[in-house]
Amino acid sequence: MPFKIVRNDITKVKADIIVNTANPNPVCASGTDLAIYEAAGREQLLAERAQIGKIARGEIAVTGAYNLNAKYIIHTVGPVWEDGKHHEFDILESCYRKSLQKALELGCESIAFPLISTGVYGFPKDKALQIAVFVFSEFLLENDMQIILVVFDKKSFQLSGQIVGDIDSYIDANYVRDSHKKEYPARSRRSTRGREIAEEVFCGEMLQRDIAEESEALAKPCMPLADMSLEEQLENMGVSFHDKLFELIDASHLENKDVWKRANLDRKHFSKIQCDANYHPKKKTVMALCIALELDLEQSKDLLARADWAFSPSSKVDLIVQKAIIDKQYDIMQLNITLFKYTNEILGV
Repeated sequence: MPFKIVRNDITKVKADIIVNTANPNPVCASGTDLAIYEAAGREQLLAERAQIGKIARGEIAVTGAYNLNAKYIIHTVGPVWEDGKHHEFDILESCYRKSLQKALELGCESIAFPLISTGVYGFPKDKALQIAVFVFSEFLLENDMQIILVVFDKKSFQLSGQIVGDIDSYIDANYVRDSHKKEYPARSRRSTRGREIAEEVFCGEMLQRDIAEESEALAKPCMPLADMSLEEQLENMGVSFHDKLFELIDASHLENKDVWKRANLDRKHFSKIQCDANYHPKKKTVMALCIALELDLEQSKDLLARADWAFSPSSKVDLIVQKAIIDKQYDIMQLNITLFKYTNEILGV
């Protein structure tokens, strides 16, 4: 099962296990901890928690979920951030790893995490996010489980300055505006003088023109020939999305399991694609498969076209996916973090 990011109150999320970023002592403190106690039923949860006693940092304990829409609560005590030199990273990683291992032992199919230690404990959010995603990625390569990362608001979800800078630069309308001025004669710009044109318009014009030119080039070999009948043209159609996909998988020397995991797809979903030669995938599914197979931009456009899709110049999702492909950044988890930051959407699920 794939990785999923949602912006929600974790007490409202349905999962077999809800992870609580807990106080070491059997008390309900503040933040996520307090919210989970109140939603589950403070008195009964505190009573069971008291029987467990103190929990060391990096360790976990399990209780019932009571009024939550879950089977269990895993209480884990994260590190208090000092300077990153007091084992904070190792402790936080332990919180995630031990929670996932316990979920396996309990036979659970889904688990929901908050960003552990990023509240009153002060762990930097971008560093905490990278640790969580690293652990999730390793775990999902070997195990099938729905992992849900729950963030409460935009401030809870941060990327490093480098990632943000790279993406912002790629879709920066000022760059597009400069290019626009170079490409178009001055007289065609006069009509815009005295009013501000939206950044998205410039971006759309530039990318739409590029995509149109590339599409035209790709389409030329497929243009109907005057000396061919319609029947002959139909007989000489290109291979389907299904056939092309599995041709690419064969060429990649990847096992099917590796492909659906690297695409953040559910095994049942991938099986449906595999078994149904006429299956028409969603656009995000195709883009996820492009990332999983590490296709270049032209190969990605071709696979999308075979499923009747194309990259859109007016979609931030499409722009960010294109940038990842151009930069050869094929880690679906990292890409989904970036997508969620900018669009609240992810690939695969």
